[in-house]
Amino acid sequence: MYMFKYVMKRIGLMLMTFAIIMTTCFILIKMLPIVITLAPGQDRDILEAQLRERGYYDPIPLQFVKYLTRIFHGDFGIGINMPEFRYQPVWDVFVSQLPPTVLINVYSTLFAVPLGLLLGIYAALRKNKWQDHTISTLVMVFISVPSYVTAFILQYTLCFKLDLLPLTMNPGYDYFSWDMFVSMLPAVLAMSFGSIAGYCRFTRAELTESLTGDYLLLARTKGLTKRQSIMRHALKNAMVPIFPSIVAEFIAVLSGSLIIEKMFGVNGVGGLYLNSIIFQDYDFFMLLSGFYTLVSLTAGIVVDISYGFIDPRIRMGSKK
Repeated sequence: MYMFKYVMKRIGLMLMTFAIIMTTCFILIKMLPIVITLAPGQDRDILEAQLRERGYYDPIPLQFVKYLTRIFHGDFGIGINMPEFRYQPVWDVFVSQLPPTVLINVYSTLFAVPLGLLLGIYAALRKNKWQDHTISTLVMVFISVPSYVTAFILQYTLCFKLDLLPLTMNPGYDYFSWDMFVSMLPAVLAMSFGSIAGYCRFTRAELTESLTGDYLLLARTKGLTKRQSIMRHALKNAMVPIFPSIVAEFIAVLSGSLIIEKMFGVNGVGGLYLNSIIFQDYDFFMLLSGFYTLVSLTAGIVVDISYGFIDPRIRMGSKK
């Protein structure tokens, strides 16, 4: 019952926060002057008549009401200024470009999570030895260096000098072919290094604290070997805060893939979002802002709820 009330309260707060953020975004973007980029041979009067019909020149409160009405009817608007998506439904373009963004983030998570956890466990077990110092130094380097710098280094070494991987992602929609997977690898690696360092640092810190706990000494006195006490007790307790962090890190990678997608030519929503800002394509900007905002807010709820499932001792929402 406590968990149910807590979840309902968090969902209500999430929806309220989402509404405030999107309303603010709508007002700010509509306060900018309307920029219209005409295609070759296109009549400006005809385009302005179409925009006027969709409410682009109405007062901002009336525009907001019309925009919400269109959304409830499944109309998220059309592209105006981006040449390749002019007059195309915003929702259809978003759905067609979502798979590459999801795939490169899923691939980077699948690569980063096991490697980061294993390196963190190994560093904790070798605490204050040369292995620990080496791993900790590399972790600090990759955490400090921005992902786009790592991306430039990968492009120069793996793609340009060694010619092992393509410089950009292959065009097309055959996302699960081997050639397409290979073309995604540079972007996946660029996003993985920072995540690996984050998982490794967090795992080492949590496991190091668990290894010095009194309950571990008690387990040893009861006859468990060092390996058994670590596997049955230390690792189990250390994973309680680690697994929720995996969800949070995935969302951080998802929101941080905007620049990486642009650098490696990934035909995903990250590049689409940046172009919507550059070309001031309002409907694209609103939909993509809503997408990233909703994903981030949902992740916060998922992380909090997962604590209760991972550790039954945690009761979210209880006053006791």
